[in-house]
Parts: sequence; structure tokens; C-alpha cells
Amino acid sequence: MEKIVIIPTYNERENIAAILEAIFRLGQGFHVLVIDDSSPDGTAEIVRQLKGKYPGQLYLEERQGKLGLGTAYIYGFKWAVRNNYSFIFEMDADFSHNPRDLIRLYDACKYQGADVAVGSRYVKGGGNINWPKDRILLSRGGSIYTRLITWMPVQDPTAGFVCYRKEVLETINLDQIKFVGYAFQIEMKFAAWKLGFKIKEVPIIFEDRKFGVSKMNKGIVKEGVLGVLNLRWHSLFKNYRNRVKNDVVAAVGANSVPAK
Repeated sequence: MEKIVIIPTYNERENIAAILEAIFRLGQGFHVLVIDDSSPDGTAEIVRQLKGKYPGQLYLEERQGKLGLGTAYIYGFKWAVRNNYSFIFEMDADFSHNPRDLIRLYDACKYQGADVAVGSRYVKGGGNINWPKDRILLSRGGSIYTRLITWMPVQDPTAGFVCYRKEVLETINLDQIKFVGYAFQIEMKFAAWKLGFKIKEVPIIFEDRKFGVSKMNKGIVKEGVLGVLNLRWHSLFKNYRNRVKNDVVAAVGANSVPAK
């Protein structure tokens, strides 16, 4: 019960079996929790059928309605903490994140002193493959904008391929993380940084999905733009750190650095 990968799904029947097989084929003891938001294409049924093939390794939680990426991860984080996993990962179902890189994210937290390991496109050795120019511009621009506004020292703040030590997710008051798209990924890193945890970026190559449809839309982009301003405002004037710190947890993990 050391490592679990959380994969939210909505209409990923073309990818889900293959991504699960790729993770388990690593032979590194990863468990997987799939959180499906009532996919009309039958994604959850495929996962149910595979549970017999991977007993004690594959778990499925089904939610009613399309409730958003951020809420799916929050649900999964709470589930993983309750079940006492030490290293909790988030990744996409569509192979834009290479399952082999899970090992490198794990090593960064287990052996290299990181509390949060981010699979980063924008550090040396990272990059994008087969992404349209407008998406690259949006992602790059969003990263620069976020760093300028928040001062957070993370080159890829919108990255969705992350490993958290359990202590990080226990310390963050997850009920106070309200965003669902780009802004969710930014706020999780921002909260961890503000609470004094060490974030390490691990270079990855991000490859655009081959099957299925991207969930990106104008509402998610707008949330990201406004959400970053909101984070900065609260961190300056409204004691953001106290709001996002879980009152039950009195101290941060052993690998933390002084709070910002």
C-alpha cells in the first residue's frame, strides 16, 4: 500500500485498458484508482471487468455526473490518504503522460528529498510532442503568466503529472481547493509551496493524445486566468496559508522547507 496512481476518466474507453496495462506492466508495485464521472461510453465497465485481472491493485470509484477534474482528484486524494498510501500520483488516461515516468517521479520523492514531484515540460530535458501550436502557446503562456503573478518557482505550474507524499495531502485542507481545471493544478502546487513543502520538477516529454477528445474548453482557460489572480490576492491580503492548512495537522513533513 505504498504507491497509488489516481486517474480521473470521462469517455476514455479507447485508452483506459491500455494505460492500466502499461502501469501494471512496470512491475513496480503501483496500485491504480480510477475515478469515473459516469462516462456514457462505458469506460467504467471496462475497468470493472479488469479488476478481476488485477485483484488488490485496481480500484474503481464511480461518481454521478460530470463533476470536474479537480473534484475527482480531491476525491481520490482523500481516498488514498484514508487507505494510508505513502506516495500518491495523478496522471491522465490518454498516454500524454508516459507511465514509465512514474518511476522517476517516485524516485524524486522517495530518494531525492522532494515532497512534491512534478512531471515538467518546461525544464531542461522536457518538452511536447505532436501538440498543436495554439495549445503550446496557451500552455507556455499560462506557465509564464502564473509565475509572474504568483512568484511560485515552478516552471510548469499547470502540469497534471505529479507525485505527492501523503504528508502534503494531509497538511493541505483539500476542501479549500475550489478550482477544477488548469487553476486546480496551479493551486495544489501553490498551496504546497506556501505550506513550505519542497517541489522538484522532473523533465518529461508530453505527447498529445492519439484517441479520444481533449477536455479543454474556454471555461477552463478563463478559470485559469482569473484563478491565478485570485490566488495572488488571497496570498497577499487574506492569510491564504492559514486557510489552506489542515487544522488537524500541526506540522509539515520531514522534507519540508521554511514556509513562504
